[in-house]
Amino acid sequence: MAIVITLDHMLQQRGMTLSELAGRIDITLANLSILKTGKARAIRFSTLDAICRELRCTPGDLLGHDPAATQDDRA
Repeated sequence: MAIVITLDHMLQQRGMTLSELAGRIDITLANLSILKTGKARAIRFSTLDAICRELRCTPGDLLGHDPAATQDDRA
């Protein structure tokens, strides 16, 4: 998929752990980890809003598009 998730970079910039963010936005660590590793197939706007609120960022700071990263996942 050409969508790139930069959550780990944002967490590092903010000096926050994934566990801390999960607790602040009331989402399981497992689900947040799936998002961080780019394995998520979707994200709720309410979750994206909560992440942006806690990290003081915009969706564009967390999501990018890299056509070179595209891979055929229709296997």
